Formats: sequence, structure tokens, C-alpha cells
Amino acid sequence: MNLYSMLSARNDSGRPIRVGLIGAGKFGSMVLAQARKIAGYHIVGVADLDAGKARASLVRTGWQPEEYAAKSLGDAMDSGRTFVTDDAAALCAFEGIECIIEATGHPIAGVRHALMAIDGMKHIVMVNVEADVMCGPILGRMAREKGLVYSMAYGDQPAFICELVDWVRSCGFELTSAGKGMNFRPEFRYSTPDTVWGYFGWSEEFVAKGDFNPKMYNSFTDGTKAAIEMAAVANGTGLDCPDDGLAFYPTGLHDLAQVFKPASEGGRLPSNGLVDIAASVEPDGRKVVNNIQYGMFVTFRAPDEYTKGCFEQYGLLTDKSGWYGSMWRPFHLIGLETSVSVLSAVLRHEPTGSSKEFRGDAVATAKSDLKAGSYLDGEGGFATWAKAIPATISTAIDALPMGLAHHVKLKTDIARDQIVRMSDVEFVDDLDVVALRREQVVTMGPKAEKAA
Repeated sequence: MNLYSMLSARNDSGRPIRVGLIGAGKFGSMVLAQARKIAGYHIVGVADLDAGKARASLVRTGWQPEEYAAKSLGDAMDSGRTFVTDDAAALCAFEGIECIIEATGHPIAGVRHALMAIDGMKHIVMVNVEADVMCGPILGRMAREKGLVYSMAYGDQPAFICELVDWVRSCGFELTSAGKGMNFRPEFRYSTPDTVWGYFGWSEEFVAKGDFNPKMYNSFTDGTKAAIEMAAVANGTGLDCPDDGLAFYPTGLHDLAQVFKPASEGGRLPSNGLVDIAASVEPDGRKVVNNIQYGMFVTFRAPDEYTKGCFEQYGLLTDKSGWYGSMWRPFHLIGLETSVSVLSAVLRHEPTGSSKEFRGDAVATAKSDLKAGSYLDGEGGFATWAKAIPATISTAIDALPMGLAHHVKLKTDIARDQIVRMSDVEFVDDLDVVALRREQVVTMGPKAEKAA
């Protein structure tokens, strides 16, 4: 609760926090929108493969031309201005930068940027959950071994879920489950970039007027983004993914504690200690009353009769028995809040959520019958959706993580809803990231834990 005071003291001493931002898309733009309003918080450099796009993001978010007119990173540090570049490696190597925000959303690039940042002795705020769920546990371990912070991004849902889980445990309650809200129906699973706008109810004319990325929106629609985020939460909290993937139980605010508890206690979860989704629509399309589409939640159990009584006395939302309660945050403002992660990493040396274990995995699963010789097209594409399952299962079958399911050729036929295995595809490119992922499986996977 004193981050701003700590930042003010740093700034008063003439030592602003110096940050590098990689990726100037929607998330990066929201980071930039707030950065110039925080005294002592200096974005030294913004890197994007399209430097023109980065400058357009600065203009869109209210920056004046002189504010990003630095001629180099050194000039930016000395002048308090910002340098725009297409060279992410330069940001990671520059000694004047303390923390890197990785906001590209590209899993392969995200892993490489994290490695560069670690080599450059920078803290990392990993907005890129796609990279984090694939290699976050090993990247986090590598960062910690160098005394660096590897953190989830405050403002994004996984970090908030980790915060809620920490609250439950710090209070001494018995953690039952954690998750987030989402607009989802079972048939959405097979949405493609060609059909996605129909699920939003948007016309072709409406879409043509905007700057909409169909694959990005489709990743949210088909449940892939949910699987990626929930598996990352599992890695950051010690909770588990359901054995057969997320169930997307339609649930409103007042029913969270009733639904997200074990079936043995009258709920719907197969067991305690799971992540899952509170869908905001019923299977027939009706809106769930008091849904939490943009929120995050935890459910927990009172450890004894006295605490159960306190739940009732102080108005906690509970299940019918009164033993199980729920806590939630109604919104997340993504990049507008990410400065909290940067300040926490630099000033407190603490992450706002971090992948510590390899417990959950988001694996590529066929949307239709796929033929050998065809190519997978990654997150939000035509070929696969991501399924969140325990790493004990994914590693046993050598499943293909969603982050590696882009532009790889199938060697075998894959039936609809079948999980794709690493051995089913031909790896030609990105072998460095493939090797790091395999190292994570060997050194941090379930077999490694048993051997230890």
C-alpha cells in the first residue's frame, strides 16, 4: 500500500524508475496512456517491429512529439524523453533500463525477449501470457537464480487471480477454487476467424469500420485465451486444471460459492483446488443474471464454526451451507494498471504473480479433422483451440503446447477434439524455443518432481 510513496522518494532523489516496453499494440498503448501521468515512471524506450505503429500508439494515447523525440536510449535516459525503435534486444541490453514489459502477445518472441532481459539483468513483467504458459516456469526460475523478478502483469486477469488466492491463504481460509468470468457457450469452441464476428453479433460493415484482429478476438471466443490464462494461474498458485479441461460453468455472482466447490459438497467441481471459468451465458444463449464476465474470483471454506459464523455476520457471499464463501474483483483494466507490477518488481523486488511450478498446460486440440501435410495456424486460428489440462497429463502424452502450434506441419492425421502431440508435427523453425520447452518438461515437469 506504499508503492507510490516509495516511487515518490525515488523520484525526489533524482532516480526515476526506468522502463522498456516491447510491443505497442492495444495492451502496450494502455501502458503508454498512463505512463506519462506517473511522476518518476520513465518509459525510456518503446520497441516494436513496426516503429511507425509504435509512434502511432504514442500519438493515440496523448503523447506530444517532443516527448518521444529522443535520438537514442542514452539520450532518452539523460533527457527524460522516450526513444522509439524496432530493436527489442537494444532495450534488453541497455544498462539504464531496470524493467522490461513484454507485451507483444507472440509466444515465440516473448520467450526470446524474456531470455534477452534476463541476460541483460532486467526484471520482467510478462504481459505475454502465451509465452508464460509455455515456458514461464523455467523463465521464472532462470530470473530468480539471477536475483531478478519475473512477474505476471497487474491489470491482466491471471495476476489478479493470484492476488485473490494470496488473500485467501493469508487470511487462513481454505482455498477451494479460483477463476474468472467469460462470455462462452460450448459451440464457440469451433469458431474460426471467418465466423467469429457472428458470435459478437457484429455485421461486416461494423467490422470494416474498425481495427479488429479476427484471430485475437477468436482466441477469446473459442476458449483458447481462457485455457492459456487458467493454466498460467495454476503454475502461479499451485492449483490444478481439470483433467478434461475447463468446464465453463454458467454462474452469477451470488452463486460462485455454491457452484465452485466440490461435487461431494453439493457444487459442480470434480475435486477441490481447481481453476475454472464462470460463463456469463447459459448454453441456450440466455445471459446469466449478475454475471462476472470481466471479473475474477476465488472460493474458499471456513476452517471452523466460529469463522463460519463471522462469514454470516459480516455479509460475505456464501453457499447455502454458509461454509463456503467467495471473493471477487469486478473488472480488470489491463495495461492501465500494469505500472503496479513494474513498481512492485523494482521497489519491493516482488512479482504480482509468477509462474513457480509447471502444473498447468494449454495444449493444442483439433477444431476439425486435420490431415497430415496441413499446417497449424496458432492461437485463434482455423485449426486448433487450446485445452487447459494438468501437466501430469500433458507431459505423459507429450502434448503440443499452444505456443508452438503456429506454422508447423502435421505428420499424422488428427481427429476433431484430439490433442496434438509434439511427435505429430514437424519442427523446422524456432528450435531454440522448442529446446527450452523440452528442458522445462525434463527439469520441472511431474517426472522431475517424482525423481526429486
